[in-house]
Amino acid sequence: MSEQSSPPESTPPGLPEKPKRNRGLLTGIAVVVVLAVAAVVVFFATRGSDTADGRTTVRIGTTEASAEYWPTFKELAAQQNIDLQVVSFSDYTQANPALSQNRIDLNLFQHLLFLTNYNVANNDTLTPISSTYIVPLSLYSRKHNAVADIPAGGTIAIPNDPTNQARALLVLQKAKLITLKGGGNVLSTPAEIDKAASKVTVTPVDAAQTVASLPSVDGSVVNNNFALNGGLDPSKALFGDDPADPSAEPYINAIVARAADKDNPVYAKVAEIYKDSRVADKVKAESKGTAVLVNRPAADLTAIAGRLAGTIRAGRS
Repeated sequence: MSEQSSPPESTPPGLPEKPKRNRGLLTGIAVVVVLAVAAVVVFFATRGSDTADGRTTVRIGTTEASAEYWPTFKELAAQQNIDLQVVSFSDYTQANPALSQNRIDLNLFQHLLFLTNYNVANNDTLTPISSTYIVPLSLYSRKHNAVADIPAGGTIAIPNDPTNQARALLVLQKAKLITLKGGGNVLSTPAEIDKAASKVTVTPVDAAQTVASLPSVDGSVVNNNFALNGGLDPSKALFGDDPADPSAEPYINAIVARAADKDNPVYAKVAEIYKDSRVADKVKAESKGTAVLVNRPAADLTAIAGRLAGTIRAGRS
């Protein structure tokens, strides 16, 4: 603590000394006030905001804000005093950083492999708190009616982003169109294709261009959302992976929170509402019956993500 200074010598005798302000004390109080205000702001930014009437606003980021289930989801949440504020992102790379930076409270757009890739690459700890669904990754063609009709030497377009590219290669291997050296895994790349043992070649393209590529290739492996947006009929797909197979676990979609909020009761309620049949039925209908709803405990999801993280780190070492 600083000492008080002596009174100036020019102070007239007999008059009381002019009171001095404790500037150190005032500065300290100002700093405490600023920090207290900042703490309140951070608290509400990270936990959602509570209003005087007991309602809580939860900001949830997604790349599918136009999906038909959102109005029902929001209405049911409102009945539980939760105001869902849907924050739309134009591509898959934005919603995880936004969650990590406290700009949203939850996100709903990704499967476990995508999440784990993000966490490993960014040394982050975003955590799945609830499973949602799995959709198949399917092979389509405008030239052939069956996998057997695809000619030797044919060309198949696949998504070029790492997680979907590896999954597409595994789909083609299950369809007996290619063979991957060592059997392949969630990190496989086209470099691992055993060309001598494979029937077709692959051409990686942007996932959004897989539908547009169909006229110029023998087939294309297309993400479900792009297939539906591109007017493809999932029932006409030549082949797809099985969402019920254990090998599909990396592709379980999830509601994701920051690790510090994984036990937040309001967020748990949001996840519970998503599983309400009135929301789930709309999810399945919009996917034209391709979405398989998944009900796995959060502990299972964390364990799956942990195994995937080990695989990813081993692949990068």
